[in-house]
Amino acid sequence: QVQLVESGGGLVQPGGSLRLSCAASGRTFNSAAMGWFRQRPGKEREFLIAIRWSGINTYYGDSVKGRFTISRDNAKNTVYLQMTNLKPEDTAVYYCAAVRLYGSRRSEDVTYWGQGTQVTVSS
Repeated sequence: QVQLVESGGGLVQPGGSLRLSCAASGRTFNSAAMGWFRQRPGKEREFLIAIRWSGINTYYGDSVKGRFTISRDNAKNTVYLQMTNLKPEDTAVYYCAAVRLYGSRRSEDVTYWGQGTQVTVSS
């Protein structure tokens, strides 16, 4: 059983930055990629960005291109989401995810979800 625990959410001002962490435990090497989704109020869950578990390749959604980056520390079994130039529309619950297929942006291909962490962007 894989467990994913997000941390680092909170309240930030527009234009600010925030780094989220996802600590993984269990058999994470069975996953093709680790990534991040978010769910804004009243919206369906959307894909943000992911990284290949056994390599350095990344892929992302158009909504956050150029503002969000992903990194990984295999020694700590931790994935990070660095967010910059945050906007009010970035307010959402952010979820860490283990993805079974590299390149997939589909929630249906997520095998494990974190519990989510709230990010609020407001002045």
